[in-house]
Amino acid sequence: MEFDQYFKSVPNTNAFDRNSFKKNQLGAHIKKNVESLKDVDLVLFDVAEDRNSNGNKGTAKSGQFYRDYLYRLHKGDYQINILDLGTLQAGNTAMDTYFAVKEVITEIMRHDAIPIIIGGSADLTYANYLTYSENEQTVNLVSIDASFPLGESDDQVNSENYLSKILFHQPNNLFNFSNIGYQSYFVDQDELRLLKELFFDNYRLGQITVNIQNAEPILRNADFVSFNLNSIAQQFAPGNKLSSPNGYTASQACQLSKYAGMSDKLTSFGLFDFNPELDIQGATAHLVAQIVWHFVDGYYNRLNDFPKALKKEYTKYTVYLESHNENIVFYKSPKSDRWWMEVPYHSNISKRYKRHLMLPCTYNEYQIAMEGEFPERWFQTFQKLK
Repeated sequence: MEFDQYFKSVPNTNAFDRNSFKKNQLGAHIKKNVESLKDVDLVLFDVAEDRNSNGNKGTAKSGQFYRDYLYRLHKGDYQINILDLGTLQAGNTAMDTYFAVKEVITEIMRHDAIPIIIGGSADLTYANYLTYSENEQTVNLVSIDASFPLGESDDQVNSENYLSKILFHQPNNLFNFSNIGYQSYFVDQDELRLLKELFFDNYRLGQITVNIQNAEPILRNADFVSFNLNSIAQQFAPGNKLSSPNGYTASQACQLSKYAGMSDKLTSFGLFDFNPELDIQGATAHLVAQIVWHFVDGYYNRLNDFPKALKKEYTKYTVYLESHNENIVFYKSPKSDRWWMEVPYHSNISKRYKRHLMLPCTYNEYQIAMEGEFPERWFQTFQKLK
């Protein structure tokens, strides 16, 4: 693929010259302006697209700012193989940009690398989804967002309705949608009821922040993540027109990103709606860089658990729920002490769904089953397959 038809490369200036960095700073190791994806683990690029941002114009310029901070961060105790493609230029229309994003992500995945997409506006999540849909792969999308991007499905794709566009896209290849951290005063109750009727799982901000580890199994189940900066409290990320006083702290946002990077199932990650025109003293640009750093750190600390490992390598626990006359099978990884629960299925179920039936969970969900109750996420997935 000729990447130069889509990209404006990282400037060859002193600010990004490898020789201007210390030996363990990311800037001394990130490859730039290279056409080959051979032996690359992670591919970073930003997208100069914000025409459908619905009130947050300026996000197209994000790539000019966060790199200054990212390249000066120090890598962890591991070798990194990261390529920075630069800035994907906007097409004649937003749909042209979506097509280009889809083509680039497809090429990156074809080389078994993981794209890290920096927006641009959150409607680019739709372009990311098209990559999977065209490959006929059923996927789980996790959205870290203060609200639900359902909007009006009849409107053109935008940052507030991209989920509606995904739901109505045919053929539909979205198996599950999870929102982590919605804030109730930003959410229409009809939308919440709709998502519950679709057996999607959604978590209020307080359910996650009371113990940030509650988010880990949800992110472990994601094929791709859409991280909107509006989910972060305004004091930590002022560079977003839609941010508010409540939201994640900077450290919580970084922890969520690390969980995403550690997921052996996840194959792409997007971080959207950074508006440098609204930033204060580079605070948001610096946080974007640190969120990316934590994703990279999570990736290089993956443990090759499921789906990379086989179930037979795990410790199996079968819990009988007498009041429901149902067995729930749990698995525990000896490498990581992480848990999964298996959802039973009929023999005639489509093969494309079977990769979603080992559901990441917590020890607490195992305890709920031991008390004779269905874990909620197990029950939702079971109902979805009926």
